[in-house]
Amino acid sequence: MRLVSVIGASSPVEREEEIAEELGEMLAREGLVLVCGGGSGVMAAACRGARRAGGLTLGILPTPDRSFANEDVQIAVPTGLGAARNRLVALTGEAVVAVGGRYGTLSEIAFALDAGRPVCSIGGWREVEGVRAVSSAREALEFVLNALGLSHRTSLAGGCV
Repeated sequence: MRLVSVIGASSPVEREEEIAEELGEMLAREGLVLVCGGGSGVMAAACRGARRAGGLTLGILPTPDRSFANEDVQIAVPTGLGAARNRLVALTGEAVVAVGGRYGTLSEIAFALDAGRPVCSIGGWREVEGVRAVSSAREALEFVLNALGLSHRTSLAGGCV
C-alpha cells in the first residue's frame, strides 16, 4: 500500500477544489491511498474524488474526535494536536502534492522537504526551493508516480492519464 499526501487550503478557490478532486480520483485509480488533514476545501475535494474512484482515504485530524472529518474520510485519526498534526500529514505520505494553500500548507511542505519527501505544487508555494511546480492534476500524478518509481496501472485509453 503506497500513500500520498494531498495538502491545501480549507477554504480554497473553486479551481483548486476542482483540481484536488481530479487528483484524488487519479491517485485512487492508480491504487494509491490518499492522506490528508481530513477537513474541508482541498482535503474534502481530494477525498471526494478518491472515494468516487473506489480509493482509500485517510484523514489525520487536528481535533481529539472524529467530528472534524469530512464525509469522504474513511479512516479518521483524531490527534488533538491542532496545527502540529501538519507534520504527521506531511510525513505519512511517501510523496506530497500541494494544491494552492496558505501558511498551514507551507508548514507541511517544509516538514516534507526536511524529511526528504518529494513535493510538487499546483498553484501556491511553487517558488519554494525543492518544490516541483506542476500545472495540472495529471502532471502531479506523473510526478508522484515517477517519485515513487511506479508505472501507470490505468490505461491511456481510459482517459485517466
